[in-house]
Amino acid sequence: MSMVRTQVGFGPRIPGMEGHHAQLAWMLARLDSLAPSVVVDTFSHTTAAGDSLTLYNVEARFRPEATRRILLLTHWDTRPRSDQAPDSADRSKPVPGANDGGSGTAVLLELASLFASVEPPMGVDLLFVDGEDYGPGLDDMLLGSKRYVATLGDGDRPVYALLLDMVGDEDPSFPAEELSAQHANVVVQKIWRAAERVGDREYFPTGVGQRLFDDHVSLMQAGIPAADLVDFSYGPRNSYWHTPNDTPDHVRASTLHVVGEVVAELVYSGG
Repeated sequence: MSMVRTQVGFGPRIPGMEGHHAQLAWMLARLDSLAPSVVVDTFSHTTAAGDSLTLYNVEARFRPEATRRILLLTHWDTRPRSDQAPDSADRSKPVPGANDGGSGTAVLLELASLFASVEPPMGVDLLFVDGEDYGPGLDDMLLGSKRYVATLGDGDRPVYALLLDMVGDEDPSFPAEELSAQHANVVVQKIWRAAERVGDREYFPTGVGQRLFDDHVSLMQAGIPAADLVDFSYGPRNSYWHTPNDTPDHVRASTLHVVGEVVAELVYSGG
């Protein structure tokens, strides 16, 4: 499978800026050409600081008639402030988001092309959530996944979900995220077995990594088994995370390929 090698990040995505809508339009044009069903859910959020946000979840559905469905999701927004930048002068700059936002989005968009060419054996929903990383606190994060579960109909519930977040590091390693291992170990095991079958097991070490409060938590709280496929070590000592250094030159195309290959194997092996 040929993974995305150029469009690995959308650049700064700040609600209210013109670039937000341009990026949304680009993504919709791509998905509309591939998926039988594409839905945009527009919603609003007022932050703890009083900022009014207009946000957009995008869902592309393949085999929308199928009753057994799995959900693959990522966030397409990026943090508007580089709060982890070592230089305080950089902390008001938006995070470019090549990895934290762009990498998962790139993989799912390429998988959309694959699913359009080769029909998956079950229903697959690709969900691109907005407002995951606005912050700075949890009350103003995970907004798109919270919205998704709040509006999810009983007939549309996936049997499980897999979240892709920060999946483009130059030195990839995907241990099981702690909450995923505790509450969705069946999904974690599916990922490891898929990685074994395609020869990528070296990037998926046995053992449990960090506990992260990511979009999969919203799904878990709604009773959906959900695992977070995440490499939370971006750059030397995680030094690129939430900084202006989250740029395309720090994202490796071969890592995107590995992740896409494993997820494709997961789907086409029957989910």
